[in-house]
Amino acid sequence: MLDQQDAVTGGGQGAHGDEVPRGPVHEHAPYVPYNPGKPPQEAADEFLEVMRRRRSIRSFSDRPVSEQLIQTLVSTAATAPSGANKQPWRFVAISNPEIKRQIRMAAEEEERAFYERRATPQWLADLAPLGTDASKPFLEVAPWLIVVFKLLKSVPGSAMEHAGVYYVNESVGIATGMLITAIHQAGLVTLTHTPSPMGFLGRILHRPEYERPFLLLPVGYPADDATVPVIARKPLNQVLNFEL
Repeated sequence: MLDQQDAVTGGGQGAHGDEVPRGPVHEHAPYVPYNPGKPPQEAADEFLEVMRRRRSIRSFSDRPVSEQLIQTLVSTAATAPSGANKQPWRFVAISNPEIKRQIRMAAEEEERAFYERRATPQWLADLAPLGTDASKPFLEVAPWLIVVFKLLKSVPGSAMEHAGVYYVNESVGIATGMLITAIHQAGLVTLTHTPSPMGFLGRILHRPEYERPFLLLPVGYPADDATVPVIARKPLNQVLNFEL
């Protein structure tokens, strides 16, 4: 469960009988609820209308986006819950044109292999209505790329290094969803880009072995002539069940 207690008291025995360091129990403070200033249903309806306008965009403007704004967006993502509060994520924000060019070249190499050899006929058929292909110019045009890494160690280099990380994919997935939401809320656009395999991102960005690429998000404003495919979301009765 992601709401595990942040830390426990005392020591414990590791798999080989070694003493495992434990952190102290955190002090508790009164919870101050968020008040949207309106009834919950009204607030939820308004937020739903905002999120219904979110779309994945492949045509970006090169209009600048400030570093401060990127910091705020990532700060929002970093408020996400995580297993045992380990926060097993790293966000690497790239605006350097040369590094973006290297990422594009490596990503397109993997994408060509995907479209030419790796993808099944059914997968390609499912992608065809979206108009995607191996060309990824947005990786250079978008003013920022944010690469999300998942951490396989807890506090590397410290006494807690071998204490473990828990529910890593779930934790990083939640944080990434919150980042995408924050990007949309700020009036920017993004796209979830997942070239496979993604090991080249760690090499280009000189990340340590315990940081594994999870997702790549180009971030910026949409191009003036940006278009999106006309698609439909599943109706609510296909995604929600009530047991009353």
